[in-house]
Amino acid sequence: MKLHFACCDLCDAHKNDSPSAFRALPPSFRDYGARRVFCGQVTTVKCFEDNSLVKAAVDSCGFVETPEGRVAKVLVVAGAGSLQRALLGGNLGAAAAKNGWAGVVIDGCVRDVAELAVQDVGIRALASMPMPTEKKNQGLKDVPVQIQGVWVNPGDWLYADADGMVVSDRKLG
Repeated sequence: MKLHFACCDLCDAHKNDSPSAFRALPPSFRDYGARRVFCGQVTTVKCFEDNSLVKAAVDSCGFVETPEGRVAKVLVVAGAGSLQRALLGGNLGAAAAKNGWAGVVIDGCVRDVAELAVQDVGIRALASMPMPTEKKNQGLKDVPVQIQGVWVNPGDWLYADADGMVVSDRKLG
């Protein structure tokens, strides 16, 4: 599916919107998935070095059927910027692609970089780290989260392309 947006154009059009309505994520993230351009409605997970809720999310359906058609979702993971443990690896990346997620944005690390690179899903994270997480079933889902100092809410819309990522409180375009 061809997406028709450019983050630079969205910023030009919405640069004077209130920060609660439109914001740009800092350029701290690297691309890891095969899909370089993606957008969708946000679902959130907040966790620290425990990817139990990330696994549950990517194992679930990554889209919603609406009267206007299929609406893709983007999982935003608030991992507190930890560089000690990977919150997403090859198996979970494959699950996200299989279940139709548009993308996964992680304020933390990924692993199995070669496996992620061929998955048809957008994956952005701070870095790669081979160390896995502990599974303690801790964390929160569908709560407002702060990603690199920027608030992201469940139900927001996230847009990602080669220029960066922006978040809006409503669907744009």
